[in-house]
Amino acid sequence: MVKLKTAKEIEILKEGGKRLSLILDELEKMVVPGVTTKELDTACEKMMRAHGGVPVLKGYQPHGSDIPFPASLCTSVNTVVVHGVPNNDILKEGDIVGLDTCFGYQGMITDSARTVAVGKISKQDKKLLDVTKEAMYAGIDMARPGKTTHDIGKVVEKVLNEHGYGTPTILGGHGVGYKVHEDPYVPNYDMGKGGTKLVPGMVITVEPMLIAGGTDDVYTDGKDGYSVYTKDGSNSAHFEHTIVITEKGPEILT
Repeated sequence: MVKLKTAKEIEILKEGGKRLSLILDELEKMVVPGVTTKELDTACEKMMRAHGGVPVLKGYQPHGSDIPFPASLCTSVNTVVVHGVPNNDILKEGDIVGLDTCFGYQGMITDSARTVAVGKISKQDKKLLDVTKEAMYAGIDMARPGKTTHDIGKVVEKVLNEHGYGTPTILGGHGVGYKVHEDPYVPNYDMGKGGTKLVPGMVITVEPMLIAGGTDDVYTDGKDGYSVYTKDGSNSAHFEHTIVITEKGPEILT
């Protein structure tokens, strides 16, 4: 069931989202050849606590998972689509890494992600990042009162189809605020008619995850239980904002 947020709760989400954006800005500056994703995770948790919040991903156990997530930050490198678990592997020149996290502030949660270049990357990967971000903003622009979650998926898929990219249909955006994952589900592909009608006070994420090889096939790493990989071995990118639906349209919180 979709739970609308109150004006007071939205103000808290705005402040939390502002702080989350600043944290991701600082983490992005740290993404250079030679750094480990574990170092990024450690810095993320430290900054979240310094900003008066908590790393709600750490210890979070979503439905269907056997173990809690062990870190404050998801770090998804190259062929990892989402939910990459930080480790001691060193990032190399030419890698791309998705930084995805949730910030708990005064009892409310915001969620945001961006895929970042490690040094100089290929033209193909630069295009992948640019198109994924374009798809996100196309989806956000569609998030207006009277539209539906399926309308968002339709415009996101239009962008990725224009460039021959794929998206994992088992993953998508979601409601957020009281919990990390709430209703409604926000698809990244055309699910036809229907979907949840968007109304003011609704807080959701719009988060395209594009696969360079054009497939929608993914699999989850059996070792860490979380990292979702492209089955074809091509690279993937992920961008995400938390937004609130207002009378005038979407407002980005992160």
